[in-house]
Amino acid sequence: MKEKSVVLNVNGRPHEIVLAPNVTLLQALRELGYTDVKNGCEKGDCGACAVFLDGTLVNSCLVLAWQADGARILTDSGLGTLEHPHPIQEAFADTGAVQCGFCTPGMILATKALLDRNPDPTEAEIREALSGNLCRCTGYGQIVAAVRLSAERLRKSDRTRGPRGLDQPSEEGKNG
Repeated sequence: MKEKSVVLNVNGRPHEIVLAPNVTLLQALRELGYTDVKNGCEKGDCGACAVFLDGTLVNSCLVLAWQADGARILTDSGLGTLEHPHPIQEAFADTGAVQCGFCTPGMILATKALLDRNPDPTEAEIREALSGNLCRCTGYGQIVAAVRLSAERLRKSDRTRGPRGLDQPSEEGKNG
């Protein structure tokens, strides 16, 4: 098959890009400069490449970029900015859930997916929601604490979608 032009709407910004049919969404996002989408296992096991695709959390290494043509894509850097981080991003920093940082963007997006559907999860529900994300540094204790703190803060502020929503870009949408 020939290459074709697709539009990837990432963090509210449209990007027209010409791609071969076998290019994954992960590869395309990295090519566009979204370094917060990490290249971990390339087979869907680690969650480091997680993004929201039209509101559904997916591993971008398992999605062909052509399949995302015209879809809304949200990465961790689209949730908040350095000046105005999303409450989940703040909670991860405040609890020390960020060590090497490689798994953090995927963990944050998995947390958002969980809290969007369940604002007051049990520890078992948190661990189940994070089971598709691997971390080699933390032992998960701080990550579970970050999810609990996120849930508490979001319930208090009632801000589950973040300061902008899916269609509004952050000022730093490519930083990761």
